[in-house]
Amino acid sequence: MPPAGDAQETRRRLVEAAYQEFAAYGIAGARVDRVAATAGVNKALIYFHFSNKDGLFAAVFEQLVGQALSEAPMDATNLPEYAGRLFDAGQAHPDALRLAAWHRLERSPDQAPLKAVLDANQSKIDAIAEAQAAGHVTTRFTAAEVLALVLTIANMWSVLTPELHLSAPQDPATRRALVVAALTTLLAP
Repeated sequence: MPPAGDAQETRRRLVEAAYQEFAAYGIAGARVDRVAATAGVNKALIYFHFSNKDGLFAAVFEQLVGQALSEAPMDATNLPEYAGRLFDAGQAHPDALRLAAWHRLERSPDQAPLKAVLDANQSKIDAIAEAQAAGHVTTRFTAAEVLALVLTIANMWSVLTPELHLSAPQDPATRRALVVAALTTLLAP
């Protein structure tokens, strides 16, 4: 077993390498031997630290959730602007949007949900419910439905077909403004 400092550094390098590997190839297409080579470690250390490829993906996704929470903090009293910050984060980190897409596409329904995602979603739902009770956000939708609307609209440009992209506004500022305007209209109390 490696010394504690070395183990933490090895784990960090593996997660960093895996972030790029999963973003590029998805869960099924990612190869642990490429992750190990990129991280400059023996492949066996992936299994030591993460048990398997799914455990490695979970660690990568947990890092992604932490990054999103840090870069785009939620203010439940101003959800349109929160969506704008999520849009900005997606523009700054397109690999994060690809990781989220792979998560939706390839995680099996029988796999345990990722705790970091459950916790982040629940704290947002609770904050939205409080904002609804205070009259800041519409009650036409449940707090969970509001969160789904915010997350979907903030990231809508990443799920369009290439053909629709041809007709859609190309300017990021215009796209962001549309995200904010749509949610301002939908979520007004």
